[in-house]
Amino acid sequence: MTSETTHTPTPEQIRRAPKVLLHDHLDGGLRPGTIVELARETGYDALPETDPDKLGIWFREAADSGSLERYLETFAHTCAVMQTRAALVRVAAECAEDLAADGVVYAEVRYAPEQHLDGGLTLEEVVEAVNEGFREGERRAKEDGNRIRVGALLTAMRHAARALEIAELANRYRDLGVVGFDIAGAEAGFPPTRHLDAFEYLKRENNHFTIHAGEAFGLPSIWQALQWCGADRLGHGVRIIDDIQVGDDGGVTLGRLANYVRDKRIPLELCPTSNLQTGAAASYAEHPIGLLRRLHFRATVNTDNRLMSGTSMSTEFEHLVRTFRYTLDDMQWFTVNAMKSAFIPFDERLAMINDVIKPGYAELKSEWLFRQVPTAPAVTSGSSPAES
Repeated sequence: MTSETTHTPTPEQIRRAPKVLLHDHLDGGLRPGTIVELARETGYDALPETDPDKLGIWFREAADSGSLERYLETFAHTCAVMQTRAALVRVAAECAEDLAADGVVYAEVRYAPEQHLDGGLTLEEVVEAVNEGFREGERRAKEDGNRIRVGALLTAMRHAARALEIAELANRYRDLGVVGFDIAGAEAGFPPTRHLDAFEYLKRENNHFTIHAGEAFGLPSIWQALQWCGADRLGHGVRIIDDIQVGDDGGVTLGRLANYVRDKRIPLELCPTSNLQTGAAASYAEHPIGLLRRLHFRATVNTDNRLMSGTSMSTEFEHLVRTFRYTLDDMQWFTVNAMKSAFIPFDERLAMINDVIKPGYAELKSEWLFRQVPTAPAVTSGSSPAES
């Protein structure tokens, strides 16, 4: 094994490494200070804390509490301050800036337009505001020396009845900043099959969609998302581990669904820290991502809700590097997996891989190798130490 495959990256190298993010919620990634300012501007007075630092802590503790009621309350606060065009533009721009500063070069950020109508905006106005914000964030990032491309995923809520309407909206703004469709919300009791009309419409339009499945609910949710609905990717999909048996001797046996997911190269949008919060794994060491990577599933690393999880793409990779001793090669493997699975045209994905991702990792590896080469001691004039 060569030195470049055994080197454990430092936190700084992890931050600088080009990263690709496929599963990130816009209303789950606001800056605490922005929430406080927007609440003040809009007259929203229900925040549990008005000090940004304390508010950030409150969000993380509420998400870690184990109480679904408290966890859902966190999104009630963020959505409450995202009801105006100006607020949506600001939040989207800051999202792009924050991701770019963390080394993310491509991101697909999702949000549910139907959750931002309380201030009188139309669905179209919501989409246009968020798209404007992403473009502004990309511009600011470029000025700061960072590059990023952000695509929007329009999300419909499982418990509502607007999935077809949101799917049509996603198709209308296709090639105008929206790259696909998503469905989210409680899995148990709200199967994706309730919205088959939306998925059939998207398939007829040759459009892309992912489905939250296999997070809080198990294999039936994954099977329905794939076989009944035809999802391109699985949002989370971590419970595919339920169809994988590891014997006492270390031997691994895949069930038919797990084999299908691996054979068809169906991307898994894994979110390690979030999965710990929701109970899908007890610790990073026990998170299925280690086994799924070893078995060569199309595994990707994601943040889910950066505010609620107190995380970033760099933080997620730091946990994995520390836990599984992953190297820059492993990081590149996850990143290429994600870029291959993005909802943009093939030639654009290939260009990102060959022109941005691979050169970025090659530079980091060469820097480390250069530091390992011993240098000859410098020759100086005058007496040597032994002569003085």
